[in-house]
Formats: sequence, structure tokens, C-alpha cells
Amino acid sequence: MTYDTLIIGAGLSGLAAGVRLAYYEKKVCILERHTTIGGLNSFYRLRGHNHDVGLHAVTNWRPPGSKTGPLSKLLRQLRLKWEDFDLAPQFGSAVAFPDVRLRFTNDFVVLEQDVADKFPSQADGFRRFAAHLDELDLFDADPNEISARQVAGEFISDPLLVEMLFCPVLFYGSPTPNDCDVRQFAILFKALYREGFGRPRAGVRPILKALTRQYKSLGGELRLRAGVKRLLQDGQRITGVELDSGETIEAKNVLSSAGSAETANMLDGPNVDWPGGRPEPGVLSFVESISMMDCEPKDLGLNDTIVFFNDSPTFRYEPPTEPVDVCSGIVCVPNNYHYDRPLDDARVRMTALANSAYWFGLPEEDYVCEKAAWFERMADAACRFLATDFRPHATDLDLFTPRTITRFTGHTNGCVYGAPRKWRDGRTPLDNLYICGTDQGYLGIVGAMLSGVSIANAHLLRD
Repeated sequence: MTYDTLIIGAGLSGLAAGVRLAYYEKKVCILERHTTIGGLNSFYRLRGHNHDVGLHAVTNWRPPGSKTGPLSKLLRQLRLKWEDFDLAPQFGSAVAFPDVRLRFTNDFVVLEQDVADKFPSQADGFRRFAAHLDELDLFDADPNEISARQVAGEFISDPLLVEMLFCPVLFYGSPTPNDCDVRQFAILFKALYREGFGRPRAGVRPILKALTRQYKSLGGELRLRAGVKRLLQDGQRITGVELDSGETIEAKNVLSSAGSAETANMLDGPNVDWPGGRPEPGVLSFVESISMMDCEPKDLGLNDTIVFFNDSPTFRYEPPTEPVDVCSGIVCVPNNYHYDRPLDDARVRMTALANSAYWFGLPEEDYVCEKAAWFERMADAACRFLATDFRPHATDLDLFTPRTITRFTGHTNGCVYGAPRKWRDGRTPLDNLYICGTDQGYLGIVGAMLSGVSIANAHLLRD
């Protein structure tokens, strides 16, 4: 049997690509190494609680029925309904630096006004910067990157405001230490600040279930425990794949959401000449804790949906020398969305940059103790920017590290946002091998799905 397309990875981008191809009656099969779907945005159950892995929020929120915006476009492409995702909007979020706090919601005017109040001399420059980002061609496939910091400096002269604007954007999707390409920055700026955050009441599961249900109803095949060991090729084209089990499968095309470096490592046969050199993996990873609570966080004064904090006027976004960078981080309260009824349980999530090499090299007998110790240091840092210390109300704790991320996703170094170098048109040196997902350049929940759809539309529906 020869498939029109084999898709490596049942994450959001792979599933969305599969839906799009199956809708047009392509013979498509998604191959997933693990026992469940979702990839970097999966879920698990521990001690009676359901947890999301990567979901702080779905960006690009729009009111149900909206005709414009990435989310509306995505739903049309996938033939899904607004209620399939069932997104509730955020209460409101904040960027917290020493002595300055900027608030933003799903109404951009709130951020505009707060910038004008806190940085009155920068209000006009901020508006012009936002307008400039709106005018950029976000789908330009030019591989040459332009520093977003350099562009920001052309409009905003106060370095503190630049740092505060960059903190959430880089945390939410940059694979590049301390900066990112201006097109990528523009995508994330719009996703976070102009459109904002939403979340399904049940977390990421409804989104994954909707995609899987749609994919299978259209005749798509999904195989779990079917990891790809090698990509088989004849020098110009992929001929098929070899699975971990030794089984080989033939295909006219292969679409990989595994990452560019990870995909390059699967190639079998003659050396491949990658333009610009062989892909290198990303280096930015995180630790994340989930604290179950015995009360609603808002009863403790935790009213923000997400707080991005940094303890100095300069934001450092790079792999730390310490096991965890406690100078900055993210505090997320999944309860703080406008659901139609409260969540069944309460929790607080913290995220911080991590030293991947440290966590990979840690002896097993020290691993659990080190996670507990660094949770306390993360919480000490975060609580300085919160209304209270939530820890006395925590009833259960889980914390995952770069080691966990690599174990369940296969991403080298536990990198969450992929490699700094993106393959924007999805093409690789082999005629029928394509990249989608984080290393194609789209990020976030909506971005991942749009990546799969866009590569399917551009390259895989024509045969």
C-alpha cells in the first residue's frame, strides 16, 4: 500500500494537515510514536487530576461567529464549528516588572491606554510600532531574518517599554535567545495583544478530540505506537519510512512535524545538501509546575489570567547557567477565564526557563528532590509579583522538565519552540519531504494548526 502522504507526529499541526488532506480524499496516515496524541500540546492524568501539558491559553481569540482573524480562517479550513473549540475569553493578563505593571486583555485598547498612562512619551511611538507590525507580510518566505528588537527601537525610545513588550512575546513563542525575526514577532504580537487569550473549559482535549474525530470521519488513518525510525530515500525523493518496529511504509509524500533537526536525523542513504547547512536543534526549554489548590485562586487575590514577570529592567531570554532562571517566568491561572460555570478544580501553573544540560545530566536519585527544591525557588520569585503566596493552599504538585519534554515529544534539548532557523515554505532539499509545525514558523495552538493546513494547501493537494 502506498499513501499519498504520511504525516510524522499527531500533534496539532499534523492532525490539522491530516484533516485538510483527508477532506480532499487523499490517502493519508498519521504516525505517532507515543500512546496518545497532542505532542507538545498533549494531556495526562495524575493522582485523579487531568492536566494539560502545554496549554496556558489559546491565542488569537475571537468572539464566536467572527468572520476575520486566524481562528476564523482555521475553522473554515478544517470545516469545524466554533463550539468544537468552545473557547472562553480571559479575565485579563499582565506584564510585571519592578515598579511597573502593564495590563492587557482581549481588547487592544486596554494595552494602548496603559502604555499611554505608564509611558506617556512613548504612546505615539507604540501606536506607530503596532501599525507597522500590522503592515508586514507575515507569509513572506524570505529566509533572511530581521531583528524585531532593531525594528522596535525605530519606534520606541524607552528601553524598559521594549523589554516589557518583548517579555510575553518571547516567552510565548521565540526559539531565538533574546530576540526573534520581526515577522514572527508580529504574528505573536497580534496573537497575544491584539486578539488575546481564550481557553476551552476542559483544556486542550476538546480541540484534539475535534480534530481526531474530523480526521477519522473523512477516512484518515491514525497509528499510535508507530514511531518513525528512518526516512527512506533514493537521493532526490523520499520513498517511504521505516518504523521502530522494522515495518516499512511507502508514500508519495512525507510531512514531518517532528522538527527540522529531528527530521534530518531520520534521513537514510546519500547525504542531503541542506541549504545553509544541516538543521541545528533549538536550545530554549522550560520547567513547568502545576499546583492543585484547595480554593479558587481569585479568593486569594489571584485575579489575572496570566502574569509574565521579570525582576529587573532588562529581560534575559536565554538558556540559564543555573538549573532554572528564577529572575523571570510565567504564572498562569486556568480558572481565570469567563467559563459558563466554574472549573471542577483549581490550579496555578508556573513556567520558567531551564538549563537542559543540567536536567538531562541529573542522576535519577537526585531528580525528584531537585524538582521540589527548584519549585520552591520559582515560587519565591513569582510570589513577589502576586497578591499572595499560594503555596499554603496547594494540595498536590507536579513539575516537568526538559527531560520530560524530550521523553514524550522527541524534541532535542527539550526545546519547545523548535530551532531558531525556520523553513517558512515547508520545503526541504528532498522533493517530497516537507516540514510543518514549530520549525515551519507558526507557533501557539492556532499557529500550529494553521501550519499544518498551510503546508497541506501549498504542497500536498496538487497531486
